[in-house]
Amino acid sequence: MRHRWMCAPMIALCLLLPSCGGETGNEAEQLALDIRTEYLAMQSCAAHVELTADYGQRVYTYGLDLSYAREEEMTLTITEPEHIAGIMAHIREGETTLEYEGVRVETGPLNEAGLSPMNALPVLLTGIQEGFLAESVLEGGGEEPETLHITIRDPEAEVGSGTELQIWFDLATHAMLRGEISQDGFTVVQCVLSGFSMT
Repeated sequence: MRHRWMCAPMIALCLLLPSCGGETGNEAEQLALDIRTEYLAMQSCAAHVELTADYGQRVYTYGLDLSYAREEEMTLTITEPEHIAGIMAHIREGETTLEYEGVRVETGPLNEAGLSPMNALPVLLTGIQEGFLAESVLEGGGEEPETLHITIRDPEAEVGSGTELQIWFDLATHAMLRGEISQDGFTVVQCVLSGFSMT
């Protein structure tokens, strides 16, 4: 799934605009661009993800094992809750297939009108690679590990409207630690990643 604002021309535009973040703005901006370059060149990645999806009427929580390889499909295997553990979602070019115990079911294009828990990670990764970098801020220090916090949003949308991504990276390894997706100012999905590795 690709939002209309997640496209290559935005990469050029983001290089021309300053980032926020006070005195560390230039350093944070350069780190954000360096991380984008790394994620654009990424061949594969894996992680365990604790995901919470809040749809207002109901909140869903999942444990997911993520496996992704460039030019192949992203696979998300449910580990929690236990009664649906083992279901796998295979996502490739906006199409998703569900598999359980060897049986695969095509579900067609992901729904762009809403945000399903299974397409949250593709949206976050696409945002890192192609989205509009609105802000880059260094956080932490002292007892807290240092992180780079970036905000990705549609440059044409008013603040608090449209889709906005918040992503935190480990400053030392550039591994993605956490991601949030908000729609019209309301946080819909939160992801906490552990054991993130990429080549």
